[in-house]
Amino acid sequence: MSRLRTVVCGTRSGQTYLAALAGLSAEFDLVGVLGNGGVRSVSTARQAGVPLWTDVEEVPDDVDVACVVTRSSFMGGPGSELARTLLSRGVHVLQEQPIHHDDLMESFKTAREHGVCYRMGNQYTQLPAVRTWAAAARELIAQQRPVYLDAACAVQVSFPLVHILGQALGSVRPWRFAAAGKSGPFSLVTGEVGGVPVTLRVQNEIATEDSDNHMHLLTRATLGFEGGGLALHDAHGPVSWTPRLHIPHSVRGSFDFSAPDAVHLSGPCTAFLDETPPSYRDFLAEVLPSAIGRNLLALREAVLDPASASRPERYHLALCRMWQDFTAALDYATLLDASAHRPVPVPGPGDA
Repeated sequence: MSRLRTVVCGTRSGQTYLAALAGLSAEFDLVGVLGNGGVRSVSTARQAGVPLWTDVEEVPDDVDVACVVTRSSFMGGPGSELARTLLSRGVHVLQEQPIHHDDLMESFKTAREHGVCYRMGNQYTQLPAVRTWAAAARELIAQQRPVYLDAACAVQVSFPLVHILGQALGSVRPWRFAAAGKSGPFSLVTGEVGGVPVTLRVQNEIATEDSDNHMHLLTRATLGFEGGGLALHDAHGPVSWTPRLHIPHSVRGSFDFSAPDAVHLSGPCTAFLDETPPSYRDFLAEVLPSAIGRNLLALREAVLDPASASRPERYHLALCRMWQDFTAALDYATLLDASAHRPVPVPGPGDA
């Protein structure tokens, strides 16, 4: 059991899982790909150097782990049913979000009945910038109570956003959401998460023929405190802390910046907590697979040492319920016509 025999189910987002497994060859042994038999499936399996199976019954009985990266039933795909079929055959499963609350509960039940591990994966929560932001948020929360949360996302990554918020706050209860209108491509939702007042902006638009593209952003969030704002500028970073401007009496009265009550003004207006964000090429080819790798290793730990593994089941069920309440506050997504991408160069600094 030092190397877990692993199959990847799905060859769209599954390609990122294959890249993650390629970097964990000492822990996982990729033995096959389960796909629909289309051109992409055939090409993906050939490139990975493993067999392509087009029916779950073709998956050998000696497979240890299945990564289910096909759409869940809530998203109109076979992922949830496929996960339970594999669990019932004694295969440990990591299924990528989003998943309906009831499907998640049923899969947990199936896993318990057959003595195997089942985990919901979310690569976004394992990204370096997200982990930095969430850790800094928890450190600040230990000192001051948050007073506001301002966040934005594309609707395709709305579940990762609520998961990221829960990771930062330490709890998502209580939550409530209410529609607050629309502005341009963004639907507005207000409410609270973990008792913190929240304003959410969702780019509620999808290009049905090219749903992975045409997003103005992935996930952004600013958690505000009396002392300042902690910002995650996007899933790939950067992360910044901007102290709230407070002009002391010595400056207002006599413009004296050397007075004791003006010491705090000597710090930077904004401090960055992480490294320079990667290129999109590095983000897709290296950062995302590495994030998935963290989830794979957590599943492996649960398989090999169940007694010491974390048990996130209740929390993940709460996240799914909250996400369903969140998306219920949105209108139907606007459908976009897929158009050619026109890159824009980085603008110059302009005149001083």
